[in-house]
Amino acid sequence: YPSGNLAIIVVRDKNRLICIVQEDKPNNAEIQAIFKSNGRNTCYYPNGAVWINMNIQGGQYLDQAGNRVRRWTWPNSVVSSGAHVPLSPIFISLNRHVGVRILGQDKIAVSFLAMGQQAKFNVGTKVQVSDIGRLPPPAQLGKDELLLLAIRVRILWLFDRLRGCLNFPSNEQWDKIKPPAYLITQTLKVLQLCTTSDISDELRSSVRAIVNA
Repeated sequence: YPSGNLAIIVVRDKNRLICIVQEDKPNNAEIQAIFKSNGRNTCYYPNGAVWINMNIQGGQYLDQAGNRVRRWTWPNSVVSSGAHVPLSPIFISLNRHVGVRILGQDKIAVSFLAMGQQAKFNVGTKVQVSDIGRLPPPAQLGKDELLLLAIRVRILWLFDRLRGCLNFPSNEQWDKIKPPAYLITQTLKVLQLCTTSDISDELRSSVRAIVNA
């Protein structure tokens, strides 16, 4: 940075490269983005919340509250269900000097601009079609993770209900308030995980009871 603080670091970890973007601080600088040559990339908001998360299958764009704004799949990825969702170009500014441009799986660029000069780093990667058959199966969630997801969704529902009560004190209006789309989506996602995960019937019933309470 113009301040002299280190902005971007590229290091080698065994057989892969890692590009790290740091905030403009002399000490204890937080990571604002990390890009790995294996296709796992994450960008963070200034408050530390995940902004963009990508892997070899696709990616998702989140708001600062953790709600998904959009998602996409790479053209040569293997999805378990549903159609491929194409990527719409993404341009974000991590800070006043560093920006990220995402145009495709192998077209991800980190740009640094300061004092009239610019440097670009291509941090994209491409999974070959021949590698798809060797992709590991998606990891299943464990008991504790499923319960935490269910409790989180339930808390979000309660907060939404509380906001409704504050905005519309009359009981007659409560039934007319439609829940936000992201809540419905997250609820269905947890219920789907219950169906596909290898868990006991008792745990499956407990998770469903928490979500549908």
